[in-house]
Amino acid sequence: MPLLGAYIVPHPPIILPKIGKGEEIKIRKTTESYHTIARQIAALKPDTIIIASPHTIMYSDYFHISPGRSAKGSFAGFGAKQISFQVEYDEEFVEMLEVLAEREGIEAGTLGEKDPSLDHGTMIPLYFINQYLKDYKLVRIGLSGLSIPEHYHLGKCIAETAEKQNKRIVFVASGDLSHKLKEDGPYGFAKEGPQFDKEVTDAMAEGNFLQFMEFTPDFCEAAAECGLRSFVIMAGALDNLAVKPTLLSYEGPFGVGYAVCAYEITGEDRNRNFDTIFAAKQRAIALENQKNEDSYVKLARLSLETYVTTGKYAKLPEDLKKEMRSRKAGVFVSLKKYGQLRGCIGTISPVTGSVAEEILHNAVSAGFEDPRFPPVTEEELPELVYSVDVLAEPEKISSMEELDVRRYGVIVTSGRKRGLLLPNLEGVDSVRQQVAIAKKKAGIYDNETFTMERFEVVRHS
Repeated sequence: MPLLGAYIVPHPPIILPKIGKGEEIKIRKTTESYHTIARQIAALKPDTIIIASPHTIMYSDYFHISPGRSAKGSFAGFGAKQISFQVEYDEEFVEMLEVLAEREGIEAGTLGEKDPSLDHGTMIPLYFINQYLKDYKLVRIGLSGLSIPEHYHLGKCIAETAEKQNKRIVFVASGDLSHKLKEDGPYGFAKEGPQFDKEVTDAMAEGNFLQFMEFTPDFCEAAAECGLRSFVIMAGALDNLAVKPTLLSYEGPFGVGYAVCAYEITGEDRNRNFDTIFAAKQRAIALENQKNEDSYVKLARLSLETYVTTGKYAKLPEDLKKEMRSRKAGVFVSLKKYGQLRGCIGTISPVTGSVAEEILHNAVSAGFEDPRFPPVTEEELPELVYSVDVLAEPEKISSMEELDVRRYGVIVTSGRKRGLLLPNLEGVDSVRQQVAIAKKKAGIYDNETFTMERFEVVRHS
């Protein structure tokens, strides 16, 4: 079996004595666990080690695979330039992985390398592995802003590449857990931090990779997690394989969660195809939502589905509520797929003759004109969950004290720059955060003056 084993590891530079200067003793269990898995990897004698790292080059719409014959790196940025590395890349593996990814429609490859030096998410695992193993090649892969299923899919391509080349490989998923475990930690405390770490380490220990895929984006952002997508790529590489998990340790004394988990491959298990299971569950959720949609959301769905399948705008149904035909208002239509935003476009003030027409046009715009996403495809339609926000007339306010993140949305304006944020959004817990996000969307810098308006919405979902 080409895939010999897989490991989840953290990457705290403080674990190195020359950087920690005594503080590393506080994560002694992590150090001991690292030596354990490094010895295991050496005993497996892999030809190639695959490392997925959150700290190498990352793009929103592309998986970057490090190119070339070799790379160097050091901990100079952490005050320990004497700790350095030079690795040899597996060019043959990378070349085939690119081909297979392209065949599968995955945006992945070696283009766009801005900095060839090794990152600490790669070097920390190598620091321990190199103490026990010398003769191997490396493949270094970055994460992306693409969906969780696409990360899983890339993992499947990695396993297929190993199979086709008959290479012995080990997968190392580098990633810390939450960065919000303690008030005096680097990012402070959030209640989601300890909750995330408990749930994700339970999933690690059980080998429940479906749980990795089901964490919501808002929950992950609130927890300030680091390595989840590394873990999902690993899960994809282990697709249809039976594993014996061993959670060796978990620690978080510095306010950041560090877990070490080993996965011994024990055979095949065709029931462990978590991408298929995940997609089926998400489609079931979308279908259940459809059963409870009101007329506003049904119209948004009708509009986008008609446009995707025919290229034409839908006609307004005859049985629409009178208020939808007669009232004018700004409307935002939001689309989600697998819990992630898939598109959101709206109008602050009405630009058509009615709320119904506003929905009709903005639903299509959400699916085709949001610059953050590619156009919605026909295959995606059964997986989309819609919401429609109908905006009340905005009113000017003079201070943030007049805002309430649950009740009011905010509009910020500076000259021609204008940004809006809807109310009651997951992960937006304070007025200051709400205004900061709206300013960022508008491109308003901190040194620029701006005015604010608030508005209420009626949300249909």
